[in-house]
Amino acid sequence: MNITANRLTAASGLCAAAAGAIFIGVQINHPPADVAHIATTEIAVRETAKALMTVLALVGFTGMFLRNRRRFGVLGLAGYLLLTVGYLAIFAVQVIVACVLPTVAKSNPGYVQDVLDAAVGGSPLGDIGHMHELFLVSGVGYSLGGLLFGIALFRAGILARWASLLLAYATTSALALAVLPESFNRPFAVPTGVALIGLGISLWRDQRRQAKTVDAPATVRVAEPTTR
Repeated sequence: MNITANRLTAASGLCAAAAGAIFIGVQINHPPADVAHIATTEIAVRETAKALMTVLALVGFTGMFLRNRRRFGVLGLAGYLLLTVGYLAIFAVQVIVACVLPTVAKSNPGYVQDVLDAAVGGSPLGDIGHMHELFLVSGVGYSLGGLLFGIALFRAGILARWASLLLAYATTSALALAVLPESFNRPFAVPTGVALIGLGISLWRDQRRQAKTVDAPATVRVAEPTTR
């Protein structure tokens, strides 16, 4: 099988769809963000899945950017860069939660609880160091980047517009979590997951159509001899 640009971009669409499905799946029956659950196998599996989600989403966003780059302009580029930085920060957070906090919880449970409180939009009681900045970068990149990228996708008009608007709305609405109870965190993630699935499938279908157009054999018309 030849690896073409169309197939790679189509594959990135499937990655985005898979990221959306994982993002929704990990929210179902999610345990509370507290020290009592941080060292469990369930949390390790969920946080690893979230880290995988960010990688798949980054691949998907890159495919969407490359497909729309001629129509994006400055707005789309800014959205893509912010979204990329935000998701890289989210990846770092998930790795820390999965691999570092369970060990730290044994010696300093108060610090771990403060980090978890800050992660869900709460106010930590103690000093959590540069985790503050990491949460800030992830939040700004996720929300502002998602807004700009979603608007740019809508204006480009190549991928599903409903999913583009949903991405812009869902990522921006997450800012409200700073003043809402932790129980709202899980439902607020679902629209973003649906948007990723919609955009990913739309990109995959678009590239399938493009590939069929490119691979279609050209019709050669042979002129019939004329008689005099």
